[in-house]
Amino acid sequence: MRWHAHQRGNLVTFRLLLQFMLQRVPDPYPPPLRNRRRRADCMGMPASTQPYYTVDEVLAFPEDGNKYELIYGELVVSLTPRFWHQQVVMRLTHLLHAYCQRETIGQVFNVRADLSWGRRDVITQPDVSVLSLEDSGIDRWADVRHVPLIAEVLSPSTARHDRFGKRLVYRDQRVDTYWIIDADDHTVEVWTPDAQFPRMEREQITWWPVGVSQPLVIVLAALFGKH
Repeated sequence: MRWHAHQRGNLVTFRLLLQFMLQRVPDPYPPPLRNRRRRADCMGMPASTQPYYTVDEVLAFPEDGNKYELIYGELVVSLTPRFWHQQVVMRLTHLLHAYCQRETIGQVFNVRADLSWGRRDVITQPDVSVLSLEDSGIDRWADVRHVPLIAEVLSPSTARHDRFGKRLVYRDQRVDTYWIIDADDHTVEVWTPDAQFPRMEREQITWWPVGVSQPLVIVLAALFGKH
């Protein structure tokens, strides 16, 4: 079919008019608006909403067989320890008690000791602790200030807190020596307040308090032996 010039012109005009009209018709399915959050909305938000506890609140908990500790306001709950855990605790307690009695340097505890150093957001219950003679006449755990030695025997439910949170508490309270005992691996991490890294012991551990003539040397093979 042949088109005359005026017909071709009319067709072009019609196409331009149709294109113009389509551009003015709103899209029934517009693209979704992008959620443009402000920079301030994306920064500084807490990772969790875990409640902040105080010593008084934790001490008011009913007795249910669990161990409740407080690490700078964070509640830590531990289950009843394994039998092997308690065996190592008792062996270490016996060795430390005999040494402290002989050298007259302090008292050894492996019972529930709510150590807080007078803070409102800290309670720790070490597996084994040695209190100095300076605190021998106290009436409350909250009044304890000088703890030359603390030992924690690792359990699956406590390992992270023993190595991190509680270690920071003991560092801040200037506990002279902190032993982290791995009874399964037969190793001991030895920490002091100013240490950046622990000293790993696999053969023996030595505790030599200030003012004492002879150190306590514990052979780990004897501590972890199956007897």
